[in-house]
Amino acid sequence: MAELLAPAPDFSGWTCPAPLRDQPRIVMGHGGGGTLSSELVEHVFAPAFGSPELSGFPDSAVLRLGGARLAFSTDSFVVRPLFFPGGSIGDLAVNGTVNDLAMSGAVPAFLSCAFLLEEGVELETVARVAEAIGAAARAAGVRVATGDTKVVESGHGDGVYVNTAGIGLVPDGVDIRPDRAVPGDVVIVSGPIGLHGVAVMSVREGLEFGVRIESDCAPLGGLVAAMLAVTPDLHVLRDPTRGGVAAALNEIAASSSVGVLLQERALPVPPEVANACALLGLDPLYVANEGKLVAFVPREHADAVLAAMLAHPLGAGARIIGECVDAHPGMVVARTAFGATRVVDRPLGEQLPRIC
Repeated sequence: MAELLAPAPDFSGWTCPAPLRDQPRIVMGHGGGGTLSSELVEHVFAPAFGSPELSGFPDSAVLRLGGARLAFSTDSFVVRPLFFPGGSIGDLAVNGTVNDLAMSGAVPAFLSCAFLLEEGVELETVARVAEAIGAAARAAGVRVATGDTKVVESGHGDGVYVNTAGIGLVPDGVDIRPDRAVPGDVVIVSGPIGLHGVAVMSVREGLEFGVRIESDCAPLGGLVAAMLAVTPDLHVLRDPTRGGVAAALNEIAASSSVGVLLQERALPVPPEVANACALLGLDPLYVANEGKLVAFVPREHADAVLAAMLAHPLGAGARIIGECVDAHPGMVVARTAFGATRVVDRPLGEQLPRIC
């Protein structure tokens, strides 16, 4: 019987000695989009699945089916509270998956939607979430084509969890991957950062910052289409959700083996986000977003792509924030307002748990 059992994972080859080798149980940081998450996927899930499509861990896999190229993505949403300024778990469930497809240049088409409900949750709450999903799907131009519902015993869930998966078509000539960044690429962010994480935290913790901060949750397919209309040669797109802009840039730098040099003065941090982060000891670069993207664009196309972004409602606050360089491959470095530089490392776990 013993020889039929799969061998235990070999921890000796893991690259990060602290978080996983010495931690025999899952912690919240494993779902935070940082180092813990990437090591869990790299050393546990990917070897077990053995799928070449997982290489590079893109937001969505681009697959060939017949003569078409399809983008395919799935995501689960466990945000608390379920409703927050600017959105809800329903909006996140649609926009999060639609945006993952868009980061491959795909035109989203269909979604699946699965509910995991806790016994005792009010039907009115479930209906509000379902209505939000329907409205967000219509706004994003996709249809919910299939789904599932499960109920767990009271005390074994958190009201409502949602999983969505999506498929979309990738246009001919579009090849957007996390390993396509090259030195000389210009790094553009589509607007102010940190709004979603601070908005969720303010409601969950009952914090007041003097102004109302709303999530930026939105579908980005239209913005990506406007960018692709300028040139199909966009090298990398990423929506900086868990782990924020810092995590997204570090993933791209590592995948492409390039250095990223940020200009800290250029980062579009809204005053209300900056004030909230200063009060709480957070770095806005690590705070989650749900309606923003980071683009790595060839320098010769950067000005035209930026102009197209600025002309779109979801890119009106777009800015060039840095560039790819030959120096320090795999690392992200920020030049401060005083001319010094600092390393912007990948987060270990997550500053703000349960934000999506």
